[in-house]
Amino acid sequence: MTAGPCRSCGAQLEHTFCDLGMSPLSNAFLSAEQLERMEPFYPLHAYVCARCFLVQLQEFESPEHIFAEGYAYFSSYSQTWLDHARRYVDTMIERFAFGPASLVVEIASNDGYLLQYFKEQNVPVLGIEPAENCARAAVQAGIPTLVKFFGSELASEIKAQHKSADLLLGNNVLAHVPSLNDFVKGLKILLKARGVVTMEFPHLLNLMRENQFDTIYHEHFSYFSFLAVEGVFARHGLSIFDVDELPTHGGSLRIYASHTERADLGLSPRVTELREREISHGLRSLATYRAFGKRVEEVKRALLEFLIRAKGEGKRICGYGAPAKGNTLLNYCGVRNDFLDFTVDRSPHKQGLFLPGTHIPVFAPEKLSETKPDYVLILPWNLKEEIMAQLSFIRDWGGRFVIPIPRVEVVA
Repeated sequence: MTAGPCRSCGAQLEHTFCDLGMSPLSNAFLSAEQLERMEPFYPLHAYVCARCFLVQLQEFESPEHIFAEGYAYFSSYSQTWLDHARRYVDTMIERFAFGPASLVVEIASNDGYLLQYFKEQNVPVLGIEPAENCARAAVQAGIPTLVKFFGSELASEIKAQHKSADLLLGNNVLAHVPSLNDFVKGLKILLKARGVVTMEFPHLLNLMRENQFDTIYHEHFSYFSFLAVEGVFARHGLSIFDVDELPTHGGSLRIYASHTERADLGLSPRVTELREREISHGLRSLATYRAFGKRVEEVKRALLEFLIRAKGEGKRICGYGAPAKGNTLLNYCGVRNDFLDFTVDRSPHKQGLFLPGTHIPVFAPEKLSETKPDYVLILPWNLKEEIMAQLSFIRDWGGRFVIPIPRVEVVA
């Protein structure tokens, strides 16, 4: 049985990386009225390509449906992410001397969380964001934004208006692209001859080493190693000349690319070192990918054992956050409100709704002080330090934190 062609190199997909069963779309939050209606579930089965080693899901729902009006993720509600964006802007301006004569284009610019910092430094910006509600927030903040999906066609339209990017960036967008080759082709078209592309994405090597299976969800069509992303960029005339390893999202890469014909930038030793490290970790061997599924099962059993024991002792357990990764975790483990009374989230766009699949209600963070739970399960575990600092008050009544990934950990 095959799962169709690889979206990068076209080879037939035959090898399982991780099968998480059936799951709803992770950002398809429900209103109270929708709880009694049919809710669509889709296979959450990741495959690995035997030729280019790209890990990927089949496309069951189009991006047009996933990112339709009402998309629930707004980047500006995480202070950690805003701080990361500000540091990025400062770094890019210092390294590449972008200024008033430059144009910075961000793909999947969300609510303007990052471009606002370029604008503050008088660098012209353009956002491209397919979710209309997120784009609307950006425009209200003074960030010019196109409400469209990015690809070669849109890149050609923008270039025809005599606009090309000195800096073309995308943070956590590459995984969301089903038409991967057309997307990278668009980068090539829109980039100025001496321009720079940066893309940030969760690093597959970290996902595998740290059991981060919950970052697999339908909105993420692909999961990238450096080897896989280097291959698809090279096929479209873009060369990666540098790479940063970042702590964001449990361990991410930021790649720097330019037109292949540009020869003045040189090749960072970080590129060679990371490529060799991935090979030494077996990322060109199918056996390495096949072993991942067993470790996922171990995390599931450990979390359920903790929850069953705590509930058996009469403890109250609540969640913090309503991220997409949390919905993968809860649905795969079968955790509903028989284990988790509710979860809380700072985003008002999620409050008053219910998590997809599990139907756990989402409240404002003040609910924790009202109910005084014994345990708070941190679903956006990549932000655990920020969250534990914000919620330090739960220790006043003896409350403790539970971190589910990479292994279940209880923190007093």
